[in-house]
Amino acid sequence: MIINILTLFPEFFESPLKTSIIKKAILKDKLKVNLINFRDYSKNKNKRVDYPPYGGGNGMIISVEPIYDCLKANDLLNNSYKILLTADGETYNQKTAFELKNEPNITIICGHYEGFDKRVEKYIDKKISIGDYILTGGETSALVLLDSICRLLDGVIKKESYTDESFSNNLLEYDQYTIPKIFDDQEVPSVLLSGNHQKVDNFRLKNSLDKTKKLRYDLYKKHRFTKKEYDLTINTKENDK
Repeated sequence: MIINILTLFPEFFESPLKTSIIKKAILKDKLKVNLINFRDYSKNKNKRVDYPPYGGGNGMIISVEPIYDCLKANDLLNNSYKILLTADGETYNQKTAFELKNEPNITIICGHYEGFDKRVEKYIDKKISIGDYILTGGETSALVLLDSICRLLDGVIKKESYTDESFSNNLLEYDQYTIPKIFDDQEVPSVLLSGNHQKVDNFRLKNSLDKTKKLRYDLYKKHRFTKKEYDLTINTKENDK
């Protein structure tokens, strides 16, 4: 996979690209990251990319021209799946991460200032927001996409490592425990020490269902229950009546 990041601050990514799973994906040749400073494509003599909005208003707006010229010069207009990071985009989630990991070439455009000229949207395929809050720039959001996508690529981590994770199936991951068995009067649930794999699996599944219902009922309502999951939650449902 190739991920192109259009940014005014390519240095922001220097450390993350040399760390953890992203580094592993790059070293395994599963991922190539191109950092492209779209300021380099400004026709302004001072390489300016932001200007006051027509009609007045606060802040500055990123012009469409350097974004278009950058995409065209790097052959990304027709050969890459282009994502604009913006507050009015679709809220990012694990489902979208799984969809994007199948794209061979992705371009992520990082915003700054008060946003983009509306006309930029003609040249992109998807608008994404990582949440209902404001960041200084799109680089942090781009790093979220980069990290969440690359770990799903075949051969980067074991498939088993992410199939049971939170949000993979509209459920939060079950609670986990390790040594010591007792700490500050808190004991590891005995079923996890039983050696009975069936009971452990049932315990974890029910814990995941109960935890999701309590903490993220919005996800719980969207989950499509299997017969086994339904049977495990009957007692919980009866107690809720």
